[in-house]
Amino acid sequence: MTPDILVVFSVLMAAAILFATNLLRSDLVAMLVLLTLLLTDTLTVTEAFAGFSDPTVMIVIAMFIVSEAIVFTGIAASLGNFILRYGGSSELRLMVMIMLVTGVVGAFMSSTATVAIFIPVTLVVAQKANLNHRRLLMPLSIGALVSGMMTLIATTPNLIVNNALDQRGLDGLSFFSFTPFGVAILAAAILFMATIGRSLLSRDRESAPAQKNQTLREMLASYGLVRIHRLQINPGSPLIDRAVARVEVREHYDLQLSAIERRIKGKRVISKATPGTVFEQGDILYFLGKEDNCFAMAKDMNATMATARVSEKKLKLLIQAMGAAEVMLTPESSLIGKNLAKIQFQSRFNGLVIGIRRHGEPITEELAGLPLAFGDVLLISANWPDILKLKEYRDDFLVLTLPEDYRDVIPGRGRVPLVLLILSCMVLAMITGLLPTVTAAVLTATILILTGCLRLERVYQTISWQAIVLIAGILPLATALNKSGAADLLAKIMVINMGDLAPVAMLGFIFILTAAVGLFISNTATAVLIAPIAIDVAIDLGVSPHAFAMTVAIACSAAYATPVSSPVNLLIQEPGRYSFMDFVRVGLPLQLLTLFCTIGVFWVLYAK
Repeated sequence: MTPDILVVFSVLMAAAILFATNLLRSDLVAMLVLLTLLLTDTLTVTEAFAGFSDPTVMIVIAMFIVSEAIVFTGIAASLGNFILRYGGSSELRLMVMIMLVTGVVGAFMSSTATVAIFIPVTLVVAQKANLNHRRLLMPLSIGALVSGMMTLIATTPNLIVNNALDQRGLDGLSFFSFTPFGVAILAAAILFMATIGRSLLSRDRESAPAQKNQTLREMLASYGLVRIHRLQINPGSPLIDRAVARVEVREHYDLQLSAIERRIKGKRVISKATPGTVFEQGDILYFLGKEDNCFAMAKDMNATMATARVSEKKLKLLIQAMGAAEVMLTPESSLIGKNLAKIQFQSRFNGLVIGIRRHGEPITEELAGLPLAFGDVLLISANWPDILKLKEYRDDFLVLTLPEDYRDVIPGRGRVPLVLLILSCMVLAMITGLLPTVTAAVLTATILILTGCLRLERVYQTISWQAIVLIAGILPLATALNKSGAADLLAKIMVINMGDLAPVAMLGFIFILTAAVGLFISNTATAVLIAPIAIDVAIDLGVSPHAFAMTVAIACSAAYATPVSSPVNLLIQEPGRYSFMDFVRVGLPLQLLTLFCTIGVFWVLYAK
């Protein structure tokens, strides 16, 4: 065993331990791997940093942009209506529809982005159909995971195994190479969930949480923010000519200033109160909070409490001004453990947290000093454009609920046909080989930006840079496995000790090994580690390396069994209130079913 191989094995073991224990963030672990290989002269500078220029990275970046265009134009929301229209109120039909739609949509974007988009859709569907959302969210995550097995660009492990084939001078995979496996597994997964799987899910018949799919007024009421109070600024008030930020209404009176009504060119106009808004005499201020606190502010600031009932017309204008949404913190959110004051939430996200739901209970007072925790649901008040922009902060939270009122303010609704046309051209170019996959993906992202199918100023926020650094930093480990001979050594050991097994049995072993490793480290890292070994084993056995490479990618996506196996599972865990054993109970049989389907398709298409 050469010194380089010892270095690579040491780095491999250290990285696996760090990934499994979460002592460090995954992207930081990837950078430590890269630097260690560089400092030990295992890789040259060019080889170590080649991951950042790898086509895989550019494809992943392009897919983040495609995902944002789908959200920005309201296509995801329309899919929710499609599911409800054809699923009706039948739990079985809705389950099948959710798995089918996510399985198809996720074929053209990342599994994590797919489930993040469809969690709110599923909650809305469950509430409208008066069904238990816990019985629909688990099928949603399964459909999203299986969608990663549909096409070459559907998930990062697919691109990584394709890269591993390319490094060995083998033909790459086509856009639809995975599709026979994915279709068979999706069909089997739907059949399983429609029969045995349903009996393994919660039998509780409770419907989705009542706050889902509510109007803005109903959403506020669910947090106890029932009344909207109004104060009119009198002549001589100390508020006049002072900016909202200087008054510090929240800090002194525990009130949320939501909107300001003032006369402009003879008309009464209601607009969102921003930190820079300057108060004027005669302004009518709209507050959320306790009535007693509002009386106290009126007394201190020489203002008059308005008692007349707000007209329906004015209430609609108010709702258009004071948008709101619920967001849920993600497992790796940088906000966890910090309070709102330290984060400077309002200036950072252009919105104010007016309520927090923790373990199902709403909190609306003394929020500024409350440390945030994973699973917290934040009720945010902001301008509607800023509410819609919250979807771009995917590293920190996902938008869980938008009130029905938001449907009138989807900014890119008119560009839906254009987005669908551009995506169709991308798929056609990839299928026909007219353009290389990376060229087609990057060209598509560029055209979407140039045609205004997403906001130019927010493009960089749509990309998960943590995921990009992880991929770019871990790819050189595959290069080190090949260059040092470590992958070839491990492959030879496996062939010597297990070479008497039939190719189908060896394929099954590769699947089980990959799935087992994937229980502890990210599927991206798993693919980087296992793909070179699996390809070398296939070459030594004289069977299709493409089938073995795809088996690794499929096993990486088949991460159903634990909540930590995939970000997809983590995202549904809190809204679904799933326990660890809920994932094990449903996931283990599904992993076995996926194994048998993979072997079956391999036998039909590749066995000689």
